[in-house]
Amino acid sequence: MCPGNREQRRYLRWGKDFGRYHHRQQCCNWRKRCCDSRCAGQLGRRRCTRGYQAETAGRDPAVKQTRFAVVAIGRNEGERLRKCLESVVGRAALVVYVDSGSTDGSVPMARSVGSEVVELDTRIPFTAARARNQGFERVRQLAPDLPYVQFVDGDCEVVVGWLDAAVEFLDTHPDVAAVCGRRRERHPEHSVYNLLCDIEWNTPVGEAKACGGDVMMRADALAAANGYRASLIAGEEPELCVRLRAAGWRIWRLDKEMTLHDAAMTRFGQWWKRTLRSGYAFAQGAALHGAPPERHWVRESRSTWFWGLVIPLVTLVVFLWIGTWAAALLLVYPLQVLRLFLRGRRSPRENFWRAAFLVLGKFPEMLGQVMFIFNRAFGNRSRLIEYK
Repeated sequence: MCPGNREQRRYLRWGKDFGRYHHRQQCCNWRKRCCDSRCAGQLGRRRCTRGYQAETAGRDPAVKQTRFAVVAIGRNEGERLRKCLESVVGRAALVVYVDSGSTDGSVPMARSVGSEVVELDTRIPFTAARARNQGFERVRQLAPDLPYVQFVDGDCEVVVGWLDAAVEFLDTHPDVAAVCGRRRERHPEHSVYNLLCDIEWNTPVGEAKACGGDVMMRADALAAANGYRASLIAGEEPELCVRLRAAGWRIWRLDKEMTLHDAAMTRFGQWWKRTLRSGYAFAQGAALHGAPPERHWVRESRSTWFWGLVIPLVTLVVFLWIGTWAAALLLVYPLQVLRLFLRGRRSPRENFWRAAFLVLGKFPEMLGQVMFIFNRAFGNRSRLIEYK
């Protein structure tokens, strides 16, 4: 463990740009061997780091063969971010953390574990898409020859074995631009909202239309697509996949554990905001790619309007016409819950909560769509909707 004096921290900061070769457990020996005996001040700190790079690459064949970078994004993730970074530092050629205005000490903590850090300009509205683009840009600056980039959210921990599996799959499938695996919720037992997230992450394996935030991408394909659309406050991954597939690439989901996610949702209000953001994303995605043949999120948007607005309005009109008997129309909601429950393939408890919240979620989704229409009509800039 490094004593942590001022001079060593200075060398450690220069070493963070070369995370492929720098290991915290070796930093003291590195400084003593390289900086004291060979640099002597005249070679400079950057050349000192490069000397260590060459020595370490020769000693550690596994590091030498690492061919991907990791871009993690976050905002006030605290201990979740530490787990995220520690799960990839030392396993990737370069780890870049992009911070969106955290106030919990995330930036110095990320540097302390050996990550390159990018701090977003706080004068521009934050989005996950913008953060990923900035992280990818830094990767291209520091390690332009790396063929793959693993993106991961700061509240996720990468499972051991995933990175190797993803690289191997991309190596053997040159027509695949993005590969992802199974994201699981870390504590589904803590709340029904965490449970709903875990159910949501369980998507079919094989060729897919879209990926999520945790994904390994082919760097050249991402660069050719001009990255993520930075103006999207949510749903930026499926939108990118629409453009990648239009360019001839394929998206794939493996039947393999990828990340552990920590939603940390314990309140109804958190779930409501998260679902409202989904509705906003549906409307934004349909506005961009709703035309044939893609029809991106058109069905989801129409379903939101039908269940979240049309049925309540029809019920109100009929109520004004015939009176309280119109309330019988609202029985369509519990019937829809029953239909979804019977179609579920999990335990009865999980099927019930999933069905109930899918129906209830149409109302915040509808409000999210209204927000998008209002913002677009008045030229308002989209702003991040946070639920944590």
